[in-house]
Amino acid sequence: MTTTAHDEAVPHPLDDEALEACVQDALAAFDAAADLEELKSARLAHTGDKAPIVLANRQIGSLPKEDKAAAGKLLGQARGRVQKALAARTEVLEAEHAERMLVEETVDVTAAPRRRRIGARHPLSVLQERVSDVFTAMGWEIAEGPEVESEWFNFDALNIAPDHPSREMQDTFFIEPPEAHLVLRTHTSPVQVRSLLERELPVYVLCPGRTFRTDELDATHTPVFHQFEGLAVDEGLTMADLKGTLEHFARKMFGPEAAIRLRPAYFPFTEPSAEMDIWHPDAKGGPQWIEWGGCGMVNPNVLRAAGVDPERYTGFAFGMGVERTLMFRNGVPDMRDMIEGDVRFSQRFGMEV
Repeated sequence: MTTTAHDEAVPHPLDDEALEACVQDALAAFDAAADLEELKSARLAHTGDKAPIVLANRQIGSLPKEDKAAAGKLLGQARGRVQKALAARTEVLEAEHAERMLVEETVDVTAAPRRRRIGARHPLSVLQERVSDVFTAMGWEIAEGPEVESEWFNFDALNIAPDHPSREMQDTFFIEPPEAHLVLRTHTSPVQVRSLLERELPVYVLCPGRTFRTDELDATHTPVFHQFEGLAVDEGLTMADLKGTLEHFARKMFGPEAAIRLRPAYFPFTEPSAEMDIWHPDAKGGPQWIEWGGCGMVNPNVLRAAGVDPERYTGFAFGMGVERTLMFRNGVPDMRDMIEGDVRFSQRFGMEV
């Protein structure tokens, strides 16, 4: 027995007993391997470059000429037995592996397939598009505007005075620095003013979009919500045109039995103004009147701010919340369900394109 530079025991090429011990160690390691991965480790240990029997074979070159033949015969026989045992064990383990894979990867082609769950669009998006479809069918246009808005468009142009409560910090998100006079829009009404400035008269636009107010999140309020507002400016428009438009809209949204009623109210940007109630025939808890939104004839000051002659043109406007509409239209009791991102909430409304 000799040693290498790494102090590993290496049998002498002519030491029959030492070589036999190496063969027996290899055979035992192969038999103990439970799978192909363990057999790979055993193979490297007993037939790899650093295996004792391989290192012994490298010593033949340093033997006297008369001993080389005998050493070669001994090592050849030993290595042949090791390779034969390795091949036999490999065949057994490969057969076991193949049989195991047949069991583990068996596919029952007669079983019902696992279907992927169908996703769903958010009901707020679906409802907003449905509202838009009603008005585009009447020949109206859809108008959009920026969510970060100038105070002039959000307040001044809408006849909202500098001391109006809605300008206070508890209602409005102001953008720093204050001298920029920018806010997160509190309604989509600024889009109406922009539409009057950008379009030729007459104007019939629906303005859907996201709005922001400093409300606390609870079952009926959220600081980020959606509105759709309508504006019509033309020659000779009256409250009768407003009422007819809203009645048609209500029946398209809630069925032919739906009706509306207008109650006197005050808004800075309309005069006269009204709160609109809808008769909801399929409301949760039975048919009932439900407050839906505000409306009225466009205040002449708003028309003047947009460069429209109020002596020639009149207009009407209205606005409703998308979340509120979804709540009483579809029986959603808590507004927080709409914003938590749980796909199960959307799925119960079905899939609409």
